[in-house]
Amino acid sequence: MRGVGGVVIAGLLGLVAGLWTWTRPGAEIALDAGPPVVVHILNNGFHTDLAVPRAALEARGGPLAQASRSVGAGDWILIGWGDAKFFTDTSPMEGRLLDGARAFFRPGNASVVMLDPHAGDPTRGLAAEKVRTLRLSPDAFAAMTERVEASLALQDGHARLSTARPDAGAHFFASHEHFWMGYLCNSWTARVLNAAGLDIRPMRAVTAGEVVATVDRDTRGHA
Repeated sequence: MRGVGGVVIAGLLGLVAGLWTWTRPGAEIALDAGPPVVVHILNNGFHTDLAVPRAALEARGGPLAQASRSVGAGDWILIGWGDAKFFTDTSPMEGRLLDGARAFFRPGNASVVMLDPHAGDPTRGLAAEKVRTLRLSPDAFAAMTERVEASLALQDGHARLSTARPDAGAHFFASHEHFWMGYLCNSWTARVLNAAGLDIRPMRAVTAGEVVATVDRDTRGHA
């Protein structure tokens, strides 16, 4: 029996190791000859946002572009995803620990896509290790924004506003995806980058550091 148990344990460890190192290839996208679109990945240590040029985002049309036009002024739009309650709350972190546990451990939590307008260079003032920059082909940028748009919970063909911060701040639009420990904010960002052609390690993509590593490993000419 001990021998059987050892085989089972070894098999489970092998399965875990395989999942941990599993790499999901990026979407196959032709590297067309059009001018590249610059996209920044912003890392605050535990969460990642995408900074995309507003003009390129809105030129595509569709529900995501319409949602972008509804937010305040700024040449860049910061895009993020997260739990509908915890992500939008701006109260001190120490008062939100129980809610953070709820968002992490309870499956099926409602989520939102954030669109936050930003004037000027979104990387200004950030340390180098907090920023990664991609230069995406127009097709890759289109695929990436289509993946963001696919997260939206549409109503009559339009993004449904969940909440908005005052003074032309971030707007949060309802998402049909669900936040929990098996699918966190950085997991979502990694999948958006995967749609743009980057290889990702899905099981590791729970941390902001792994999202940064995703960009650092890229060999398809995006960086």
